[in-house]
Formats: sequence, C-alpha cells, structure tokens
Amino acid sequence: MKLFFIESDGEFIMTTLGYIAVALLAAIVFAAIFLLKPKKEKEELKISTTKKLAFCSMAIAVGFVASYLKIFRLPLGGSVTLLSMLFITLVGYWYGLRAGLLAAFTYSLLQFLQGPYIINFWQVCFDYLFAFTALGLSGLFKDRKNGLITGYIVAILARGLFHSIGGYLFFMSWIPDTFPKNLSSIYPLVYNYSYILAEGAITVALLFIPPVRKAMERVKTMAIKE
Repeated sequence: MKLFFIESDGEFIMTTLGYIAVALLAAIVFAAIFLLKPKKEKEELKISTTKKLAFCSMAIAVGFVASYLKIFRLPLGGSVTLLSMLFITLVGYWYGLRAGLLAAFTYSLLQFLQGPYIINFWQVCFDYLFAFTALGLSGLFKDRKNGLITGYIVAILARGLFHSIGGYLFFMSWIPDTFPKNLSSIYPLVYNYSYILAEGAITVALLFIPPVRKAMERVKTMAIKE
C-alpha cells in the first residue's frame, strides 16, 4: 500500500504511482463504458433505441429530482434521500451493465453540477464521477434471481467505497474532535456508509414488500418489452 499511499500528519496522500494507477484504472473503466459493445442478446435486440433512451432518461430525471428530497443530511456532506439511488440502479437492472454505467455516469455529472465541492481533480473523481457511476454496477445482476435487490446492494456499497477512499485522501483533517481518536482510522467508512446504508436499508425494506416488488417487475417488463 505504501507504493500508492503515504501517511502524513494523519492524512493519506496519494503517491505519483498511485495517481498513475488510478488514472489507468479510470481509463480502463471509461473505455469499457463508452467503447466496448455489449453482447448482442436476443432480448436486447428487441428493445428499440428510442424506448431504451426514454426509460433511461426517465430514471435519471426521477433520481435527480429525488436527490433533492432529503430525509436528513449530514453536516459535512452526504444525505439520506427519497430513494434516489434506486432509480439510477434500475437502469442496470433493466438493460445490463453498459447501459447502467452510462446512465450512472450521466447522473454523476448532474450530481457534480448540483452543487460541487472541489479540492482537486482526483477528489472530484472519487466524490462524484467514480462514486455515482458505481451505481451502474447493478447491471451485473440483470438476469439473476433477486437481481434488483442484489444489484442495488452491490451498487451502493461500491458507491460508499469510492466516497470513503476520497475521505481518506482528502478529508481526514475534517474528523470532529468528538469522534473517538482510537477509531479515527475508520472515520471515512463510518461517515459515508452511515447515510448510504441508512437509505439502502429503507429502500431494501420497501423492495421486500410484495406489492412493491411486483410493481418493479411490471416496470421492468414495460422497459424491456417491445
């Protein structure tokens, strides 16, 4: 780990090799999103581009509006919203990984424009581009049993991981004095997953309600059926 991060005055600083590694990872991820063609599955071929675009746009728009409807917010950023992450993960659940990542990347740009906090380029990447694009990972579970719930959980955990990495790199000096000193090394994880898992628990609880689950399945049928 010292090859990629060094500790200085209680903060983790990325080394030159670390920046190169992240840059290469980002290049690979975004190349996969934008350049690689998805496998031509029969059900995908039956979905018109116009219909897919309409449903993706609708999910992004509703998710963005929902992100403004905050149940509560934390003082240093982050909030529990009215299921905003669910609407973004739905695109992956409907259309698979590539469409999910594209929609989530678009959403990440909207989140950045919503009210950006900027320290440097890499902080923007971890707090916005990487974190919110990770919601598209729900597409990995498109055709799996309980794929919506599983994909949602994996996606929000991935989002929290990127926020936490950004916390270690750029916000360790923001730890409140009231937080136990012996637990300071896990503060970014505790802080970021507190609001992400709170919203996640509410969402998953709703998805386990049979009428809600049936409604989600009906919406998916509408999204993928020509």
